[in-house]
Amino acid sequence: MACVVACKRENDVPEEHYRTRVVEIVEGKFPKLRMELRPELCNHCENAPCVYNCPTGASYKRKDGIVMVDKKKCVGCKACMAACPYDARFIDPRNGAAHKCTLGEHRIIDGKDPACVTTCISGARIFGDFNDPQSPVSRILAERHVRTLIPEAGTKPTIYYIGLELLT
Repeated sequence: MACVVACKRENDVPEEHYRTRVVEIVEGKFPKLRMELRPELCNHCENAPCVYNCPTGASYKRKDGIVMVDKKKCVGCKACMAACPYDARFIDPRNGAAHKCTLGEHRIIDGKDPACVTTCISGARIFGDFNDPQSPVSRILAERHVRTLIPEAGTKPTIYYIGLELLT
């Protein structure tokens, strides 16, 4: 859970909310149990329903594909929250605007990895440029079997999982 704590501290996330979380899923019947710990966050979708359902244009995509929220334009209507199949947004009680994972935009600008990536003790989080074939993330995507969450939603998420079994 170091990733969750790092994100909350780095981004001043209110105590009762999260930009990223780790979901624990247990499947099976004792003694044959299987547990999955899965980090979940905004999936920075290519076809982002939060963006095209936002009535004010506060939700938008940067040129690099990162989905953002302009807090000055957000009226807190929650249309983006209702549209997101990943439950990846919350309304910040301090300013009434929608908040979500920004992949550590301020750190990326400085050439750093997101805080959740740098503090992940197991190295389970990898960040990089999909368009650079030599980047670690591109090599992993080419070499390993990866999956996305809720592919049937048609959002074309850009957050990928290795070994995801999609437990229900």
